[in-house]
Amino acid sequence: MTKLSVNVNKIATLRNARGGNMPNLLQVSSDIERFGAQGITIHPRPDERHIKYNDARALKSIVTTEFNIEGNPNQKFIDLVLDINPTQVTLVPDAEDAITSSAGWDTIKHHDFLKDVIATFKAKGIRTSIFVAPKVAIIKNAAKIGADRIELYTESYAENFSKATNETEKHNAVSAFITAAKMATTVGLGINAGHDLSLDNIQYFKKNIPNLLEVSIGHALICESLYFGLENVVNMYLNKLK
Repeated sequence: MTKLSVNVNKIATLRNARGGNMPNLLQVSSDIERFGAQGITIHPRPDERHIKYNDARALKSIVTTEFNIEGNPNQKFIDLVLDINPTQVTLVPDAEDAITSSAGWDTIKHHDFLKDVIATFKAKGIRTSIFVAPKVAIIKNAAKIGADRIELYTESYAENFSKATNETEKHNAVSAFITAAKMATTVGLGINAGHDLSLDNIQYFKKNIPNLLEVSIGHALICESLYFGLENVVNMYLNKLK
């Protein structure tokens, strides 16, 4: 079964809108685990507009499943991850003012930088994943720089799948990701995926991607929970990922 890691950034965004502690990020995260999710993901940004650095430290003490911290590895982020020592760190090349992640790493161009950062995390026993587009050369080099996993950046899949009107178009939406996943397996990388995955498109993606270990889902899951309830939605994802 592919593991579901729930990104709780949007819970923090809602809390921060009123400046108090409602909803309680720690309680919601614990509940998400209790509902069956196998991981909690956060993506702290330098401006702390949703997840705050103190949230990351507080979550470490209550998360009992896998704890995944995403972000651009500037020195402040590196220090945070080394201090918390989560299960996994996912390196994402987002600009400081980015609304959301919009690109994967060029693991060839940034080979030396990423190799050094990964070595730093792996020295503390932290599993390291690299956020990448489904490009064979990029994935081959992710293995060369020492990554344990890749996280496939699935925005293009989600966009094209939403427009598909027949099986051929659905397959075209996922075909590059199938090729990428096969290459990742060949070079010994674990496979995660995330970005714009939803109840509408997750099952088809899971069915077609070999050796998919984990998906990280936040925005869509929280939006869907407004209609169906958080516990129901977590279990709806788990059923589609079996």
